[in-house]
Amino acid sequence: MPSTLRAAFHISAFGWYTFIVNYLASKDGEELPAGLFVYGGPWKYLTFLNLVSTISSDHCGEYVIQLLQMTFFSLAAVNDLQPGKKAESTLNRWKDFLFSVFAFPVGTFVVVLFWTIFAYDRELVYPATIDAFLPPWINHAMHTLVLPVLLGEVLVQPHTYPQTRRALAALSVVGLAYLSWILWIYLMVGVWVYPLLGHFSTAGLLGFFFFNMAVVSLLYLLGDRLNSQIWRKDKVE
Repeated sequence: MPSTLRAAFHISAFGWYTFIVNYLASKDGEELPAGLFVYGGPWKYLTFLNLVSTISSDHCGEYVIQLLQMTFFSLAAVNDLQPGKKAESTLNRWKDFLFSVFAFPVGTFVVVLFWTIFAYDRELVYPATIDAFLPPWINHAMHTLVLPVLLGEVLVQPHTYPQTRRALAALSVVGLAYLSWILWIYLMVGVWVYPLLGHFSTAGLLGFFFFNMAVVSLLYLLGDRLNSQIWRKDKVE
């Protein structure tokens, strides 16, 4: 893809995520629907680490994902605009690491897991009471559009993937840190950030966590495979 179009894609994606983050941040301070709580602010949601927001006990993954995506596309846009050999720059290496290890596998995981649970019973992950606070389009911005934007990134340029064991180790550290934060909120408030978690026993919670980590790890390997297959010719040349 021509460098100008690639830069336009990255700048557009960064602008989109910045808009979503600012919109969610603007909801801070507004009266929340009954049943939603604010302990931990947006940081209790995985989706927030993809964006930024402040609400409810019900949809963890989204906010984290938005902020994560915004950070990645900001680095990608800056990298596109810098002169010289971008592929050898420190910024490019960090950009590729962020995308390959976190942005793609975690972002894809949140979309797949959210809509799977939502289709089964939305009250387990995104209660209907949230609709009075956030319009439906923001739900899709957080849980749907993330995936096509990530797939677009896979297509616009190749990424250098780290050694698998290092990537999985990084994912494990972040996963454990996030699990610890969820448990801390539960111990402090007595409410799970996702209603689904309240249906598990202690053993069930551990099993659910390790299952999720296994899925994220597989998605990392999928991203590596897609990158290799799509850009095989580029690597040969």
